[in-house]
Amino acid sequence: MNDLERRTVRRVMSRLMPLLGLLYMIAYIDRQNISYAKLQMVDALGLSEAAYGLGAALFFIGYFFFEVPSNIFLHKVGARIWFARIMATWGLITILLAFTPNPTAFYILRFLLGAAEAGFFPGVLYVLTLWFPASHRARAVGLFMLASAVANAVGAAIGGLLLDQDGVLGLAGWQWVFLATGLPAVLLAPGVLFLLPRGPEQASWLTPEQKAWLASALASEAHEEDHRAAWTALADYRVLLLSLVYVGYPLAAYGLSYWLPTIVRGFGVSNTVNGFLNIIPWTLVALALWAVPRHAARYRNQIWHAAGPALAGALLLVSSVLVSGHVLQFALLSLAAAAIFSGQPVFWTLPPRFLSGARAAAGFAAVNSVGNLGGFVAQAVVPAVRDRYESDLAPMVFLATCLAVAGCGVVLVERRLPRPH
Repeated sequence: MNDLERRTVRRVMSRLMPLLGLLYMIAYIDRQNISYAKLQMVDALGLSEAAYGLGAALFFIGYFFFEVPSNIFLHKVGARIWFARIMATWGLITILLAFTPNPTAFYILRFLLGAAEAGFFPGVLYVLTLWFPASHRARAVGLFMLASAVANAVGAAIGGLLLDQDGVLGLAGWQWVFLATGLPAVLLAPGVLFLLPRGPEQASWLTPEQKAWLASALASEAHEEDHRAAWTALADYRVLLLSLVYVGYPLAAYGLSYWLPTIVRGFGVSNTVNGFLNIIPWTLVALALWAVPRHAARYRNQIWHAAGPALAGALLLVSSVLVSGHVLQFALLSLAAAAIFSGQPVFWTLPPRFLSGARAAAGFAAVNSVGNLGGFVAQAVVPAVRDRYESDLAPMVFLATCLAVAGCGVVLVERRLPRPH
């Protein structure tokens, strides 16, 4: 790495990633607040665990239907306009969830929340291909996803505290959870319009020399652009294969993060203590998201940095069911969380091997939308498994099986892709 490359990548990292990370942190808090609201909202709306899980999971159905169209709009109008729109709408819907009067409204709002947020995560992945050469992309994705760990840690702390504000100003604790987590998205949306450049050529904080190097580096890696409709990416069998194997990653991630506060509550702790204990696994996730992509950057082919953590996570989830004692169970689940998340940044370096331009935007969205149906399965099936076996830990075996299949699948699919540069 020469000095110009080092300075350019460092400048882009320092100016772009904090903003994108902050946006994702807010998005993830708004996505995960449902796991803390559940501790009171189930009784407030008169729902069973399975019925609540279905309502929570409807988020992913809205996400699925609107993901690809959202990313195609992003490619046309630019990230700054589209991300501002996404944030404003998801924040408003989160605030409306605080005033959910009945189960039907809960189901409708969760579906609309998924539709509103659709396109944000794959949109950022696509935007990163416009700013970072392939050799630096896994680290950029890892730093971006690190915000999800920070969000879970922050969400854990404030989720428990907000639940304990039950009765303040005549509002229930679960209502405060939605109000306090939806408002930041609405307030920050206008700032995105002013802080996020449309692309490197519009970035005032890059010198002409740095812009020229970045344009040259990205051009040398670009595939021949397919000027047909972006929708043609959806017909590429490699997009379908990546979509199918990716399902296991969000399934395990959302299944564990959704159910972990309930498991910890079973230890007999208060809501506030529950929240602070849940900071521990997300701190480990943050460390893993920093370390694994950095280690992967030493290798031209990084596939085992995606598959290995998935297989390790599956083993840790099963182990959490087999051991006795709350401390050991919690320790294994915390390590499993770190493993589940840490392989995903490397996974997202696979689509750019054969996609670019508008087709990359559509391809990222397709893989993420199909894969995130794993979140629907997790939040719908995990409570059902728990009710069937009357155990908070039994669902971990189901999550482990899906994660192991994903880890093996990604190795097999990677062999069908062009070799990394």
